[in-house]
Amino acid sequence: MRIILFAHPLFLGQQSMPRFTNMLAEGMRKRGYEVAVYSPEPHFFKLPLPGPLKKWMGYIDQFVLFPAIVKKRIKAQTNTLYVFTDHALGIWVPITKHLPHVVICHDFLAQRSAKGDIRQNPTGWSGRVYQQLIHKGYTTGANFISVSKKTQQDLHRFLGKIPAMSTVVYNGLNNNFTVIDVKVARQALSEKTGITIPNGYILHVGGNQWYKNRTGVVKIYNEWRKTFNNDLPLLLIGAPSSHDLDLEIEASPYCSSIYTLCDIDDRHVNMAYSGAAALLFPSYAEGFGWPIVEAMAAGCPVITTNEAPMTEVGGEAAAYIPVQSLGDVKIGMWAKEAAKVLDQVVSLPEAERLKILARGFANAKRFDTDNALDLFEKIFSTILS
Repeated sequence: MRIILFAHPLFLGQQSMPRFTNMLAEGMRKRGYEVAVYSPEPHFFKLPLPGPLKKWMGYIDQFVLFPAIVKKRIKAQTNTLYVFTDHALGIWVPITKHLPHVVICHDFLAQRSAKGDIRQNPTGWSGRVYQQLIHKGYTTGANFISVSKKTQQDLHRFLGKIPAMSTVVYNGLNNNFTVIDVKVARQALSEKTGITIPNGYILHVGGNQWYKNRTGVVKIYNEWRKTFNNDLPLLLIGAPSSHDLDLEIEASPYCSSIYTLCDIDDRHVNMAYSGAAALLFPSYAEGFGWPIVEAMAAGCPVITTNEAPMTEVGGEAAAYIPVQSLGDVKIGMWAKEAAKVLDQVVSLPEAERLKILARGFANAKRFDTDNALDLFEKIFSTILS
């Protein structure tokens, strides 16, 4: 069996999707399969043009040049399965709809936003058109794999039917997150960042995507510091802070205890999890929620939103808070309620904390990369046969 993986272009600068593609490619190669990755190259994109024009040049590379190149390639291939590593690549799906193929679905947040389902993330005209083109493309597919049951439910809704094949394969951890001694972890992270953290800290890991709700993390932290007698700092690890996040931090009376950290390698992210008092992860939504599993595998208690798929991934090992409401009064009430949960987790007696960590470690084992790859292999072989 030959496997062709369609992937997002590297020139877009994404992080999670290239990791997923690499995990799938290397996993299938180790199982003895011939694997190739098809991805647009930056021909027009690399022209010396200003930002807005550069974006449109990238569209030419992705949606004009690349399909023409792929159509020529696939004519001579037999015994080949075409795997779209993200349904957001749906514009290309019609190219192989008459051939063995499968579409992997991560989250439908952009599709839901374009439909007006998500008030926190309104979509402009061009964005709605783009999502319509993606939708038109992936609906020509026959076989689908979703990374969570929530994603699968959204898939069926947007397809308007249950497709010929639809199954769930949970993500496997891309990195070997392990439990590290708390003191060792905090010391290593302190040496890396220059922040003094011998007693621990509250942690958030994630980018600036609207659904990560990084400003909500700061709101909860403010309320927790104001209400409870604890001065642990807050560490936000991920992309450089957005303008909105900067404003939120600057307005905080505890801004001197809030740190945004970017360019932190995987080893030190593992250290950050192991040394944290808790991971605070109040996302509005997720496709899966990697940090939940990573934190549990590294020995960190998790507080996340009481919504799928966070509940699906966190299971009985996480503590839950409601999703953030809209409106200043409701946001204030939400932050108070979430701060209470945060304090309960941070203040757990050692024996209770160890029980929580044990449950988290056991839960994280559900998301094993080898198990995920075994399922992918079985599904791929079934489709091709």
